[in-house]
Amino acid sequence: FSRLIFGTLYPAYYSYKAVKSKDIKEYVKWMMYWIIFALFMTAETFTDIFLCWFPFYYELKIAFVAWLLSPYTKGSSLLYRKFVHPTLSSKEKEIDDCLIQAKDRSYDALVHFGKRGLNVAATAAVMAASKGQGALSERLRSFSMQDLSTIRGDSSSTVPPSVTVRTSSKQSHPKPSRSASEGTGSSGK
Repeated sequence: FSRLIFGTLYPAYYSYKAVKSKDIKEYVKWMMYWIIFALFMTAETFTDIFLCWFPFYYELKIAFVAWLLSPYTKGSSLLYRKFVHPTLSSKEKEIDDCLIQAKDRSYDALVHFGKRGLNVAATAAVMAASKGQGALSERLRSFSMQDLSTIRGDSSSTVPPSVTVRTSSKQSHPKPSRSASEGTGSSGK
């Protein structure tokens, strides 16, 4: 928690003040700090794995951040001028080339995986829709007419008269009723 306050928030506020006041000396001082702090955070990712058991390891990290920030020791300026600047200056061309290659590769990979992701998503959507439609039709087929009329909000519990239920395949077709044939015969007389 103290590293968060002293290592990040305190320098961030003074970096803001340096940018606001446009004081080049302060601006350069805080830029050197942020470069050293970024390298420290990167190294810390690996050292935490191997050195966390070391006595006073976390206290030493806090002391190191305080040393970087101290206006008396000027730790970040010292490390930057002695080690970081000369190393980066001598390797700048190689680092720039690696970054350009990584950027190109990451863009190509992003496009490739983006296309694959869209294809997978489209296939999954089509499969889900086709399975969903089949499941829906199977579900609807499993309902009886009484269930459907209840869902529809019909209060009658009987099967509608227009639906005939066949129980045997030997059943004959319904014959026209006698009253209908008599009605056509009596109107002709």
